[in-house]
Amino acid sequence: MKKIPSFTINHLTLLPGIYVSRRDTTPAGDVLTTFDIRMTRPNFEPAAAPDALHTIEHLAATFLRNHPQWKDQVVYWGPMGCCTGSYLIMQGRLEPEDILPLMREMFQFIADFDGEIPGATARDCGNYLFNDLSAARTLAARFADLLANLPPEQMHYPQ
Repeated sequence: MKKIPSFTINHLTLLPGIYVSRRDTTPAGDVLTTFDIRMTRPNFEPAAAPDALHTIEHLAATFLRNHPQWKDQVVYWGPMGCCTGSYLIMQGRLEPEDILPLMREMFQFIADFDGEIPGATARDCGNYLFNDLSAARTLAARFADLLANLPPEQMHYPQ
């Protein structure tokens, strides 16, 4: 079976950052850009705790789908199985530089969030007790610090 493109990225040299993972064109001609929002360095530092990523998923999805400028372009936000980041799918042919201000704003929102996690009830979520707001805030603050001065090489996959 042919290896999919995301498994051809050298995860030994991949740093935290924002990368274009893929672009797809729908039958209607719309372009969808999938971003790799890599919050930890794969295979070198501990992966994020799954319950922290779940909390980030709830907060990020809520933030993005309510953002006055970007909400209509947001298709999906969800965690990676390897727990080193999340995927963001947006409508349009976008680059990491295009969404960098949005990601800065979102991760700062998560780092500062205090209150009830949106959708974290038995009625609204399939595993509502699987959340860790404190760990999510810590991870988001760390990533927000990186995004404040994200170098260009952490917006393009290493060769």
